[in-house]
Amino acid sequence: METILNHFSNLSELQIKQFSMLESLYKDWNAQINVISRKDIDELYTKHVLHSLGIAKVVEFKPGANILDVGTGGGFPGIPLAILFPESNFYLVDSIGKKIKVVNEVAKELGLTNVKAEQIRAESVKGEFDFIVSRAVTKMDDFVKWVRKKIAKKQNHSIKNGILYLKGGDLTEELANFPKTTIYNISDYFSDDFFETKKVVHIPLKFKP
Repeated sequence: METILNHFSNLSELQIKQFSMLESLYKDWNAQINVISRKDIDELYTKHVLHSLGIAKVVEFKPGANILDVGTGGGFPGIPLAILFPESNFYLVDSIGKKIKVVNEVAKELGLTNVKAEQIRAESVKGEFDFIVSRAVTKMDDFVKWVRKKIAKKQNHSIKNGILYLKGGDLTEELANFPKTTIYNISDYFSDDFFETKKVVHIPLKFKP
């Protein structure tokens, strides 16, 4: 929890309470439904919460912004971002129902009224979003095909609407078809060794009706 406070010093009392509740909530739920690997649960704040918040170092979501989290798993990056940006709207989707059950229960316990979670495939999602976030669920070519028609036309943020993807390693080959990509090294924001090869990948996508 200290790691979060070190990097995000302007949190409200409610946000601090919500972030501090994450460990016990996920440990309880993980004992019932395994949504986080056993070895990672003890490093929840670094490997899951802070990693998710790497996106917040790239863009600050505006009030009223609509964010789609594809393949959210246990709620990452969506839940930490929803705590940080309580006036933005987050739609968390995953094809596995038991994971969405955990997300809904965690959101309910935290009192997050800006989170909607649903078991649905990305291709079937309706609506338009300022940004689509995800943690390395598939290759970028496939991911773009799933979401390219779900981008809102109106731009309200410091970067263009599109995809914000958390991924590690050498992405040269995977991103070859996306020349407008910007890659942000998370190690520029967070010093833990875990982030040495981790990146936020921003791909602007044009509205396609």
